[in-house]
Amino acid sequence: MASPILSNIYLDRLDRFVEQSLLPEYNLGDRRRPNPAYLTVQHAIAKARRHQDREAVRVLRHQQRSLPYGDPNDPSYRRLRYVRYADDFLLGFAGSKREAQDITSKIRAFLREQLRLELSESKTLITHATSQAARFLGYEIRALHADTKITDGRRSINGTPGLFVPEQVIRTKSALYKKKGKPAPRGVLLHDEDFSIVAKYQAEYRGLIQYYLLAQNVHRLSKLHWIMETSLLKTLACKYRSTVRKMSRKYRATVETPHGPRRCLQVTVERKEGKKPLVARFGGIPLKRERTATLADVRPVTAPAYNELIKRLLAEYCELCETRTDLEVHHIRHLADLKQPGRRDRPAWIQLMARRRRKTLVLCRTCHVSVHAGRVSQPLRT
Repeated sequence: MASPILSNIYLDRLDRFVEQSLLPEYNLGDRRRPNPAYLTVQHAIAKARRHQDREAVRVLRHQQRSLPYGDPNDPSYRRLRYVRYADDFLLGFAGSKREAQDITSKIRAFLREQLRLELSESKTLITHATSQAARFLGYEIRALHADTKITDGRRSINGTPGLFVPEQVIRTKSALYKKKGKPAPRGVLLHDEDFSIVAKYQAEYRGLIQYYLLAQNVHRLSKLHWIMETSLLKTLACKYRSTVRKMSRKYRATVETPHGPRRCLQVTVERKEGKKPLVARFGGIPLKRERTATLADVRPVTAPAYNELIKRLLAEYCELCETRTDLEVHHIRHLADLKQPGRRDRPAWIQLMARRRRKTLVLCRTCHVSVHAGRVSQPLRT
């Protein structure tokens, strides 16, 4: 997609304005001065220890841990942080609300006068990080606070930014698999193979889970998992005119993960002797926060819901060069992406997919890498 690239090019001037003008102006001081209230309690603790009054020390320590060490109203300390992705950006500011409003006004004026752009009023908000969440790239961001979380003798998470899955995201995604408030079967998939049905659900579920693995509350997505799993079982039950319980018993499996065994639904398609079976699996992804999560697929191979795809995979050859090893599936988002007006020398893989009107292509590893790198020049297979 060209939109993020064009945004990065055009908004580079905004980045330079923030880095060269706003950050030097609003970043003040090396550290906050000590909080007078904190120091008062600290002195009282020292006095109580001299008198060996353990009960007083215990009460005062509890009181001390409810106070910030640094003075939150220190006028000589300010911090401004800035991050942008495409046309979405977020600023974090340690300072007064009036100064935050001034920063917003300066950015609005710069965008209007220099770039001929307007800030979205509905998305441009000034929120307090400890009591309200800011939205950025689908996440809710707010400052963590827990006076009882002690690591190495100190409060370890206070003021640390935390990422959270918005409740609205869970409701919106769950609604896609519900009807009249309950998980429902998807009639459009009833005529597909079991492998394709399970793979379709897993592709949708895995993409969302992996995106939110950085969230503190990723475990909340267990509700979505139950709804999608029930919808999947109802779809299979409708296809075979059976029950959810029977489908669950038929396809239930256990998979090993770095966090221990996890239950899932699994469909296995056996192949010729010596070949690994094709496996489609729903679930089996631990809902555990990962601080350095990446969007790496959890194998096995998945595929969208096309009946003929299993037959093409079982044919065991690359549809471009007819190699019979290391097969993978290439996907595109929309058939319209294959249209390239004005080009008579369209690559072979585009011509093949356009002729078949299919969004998938079975390729060997070499051809798959070449397609993504734009190096495919093989003649079409007849």
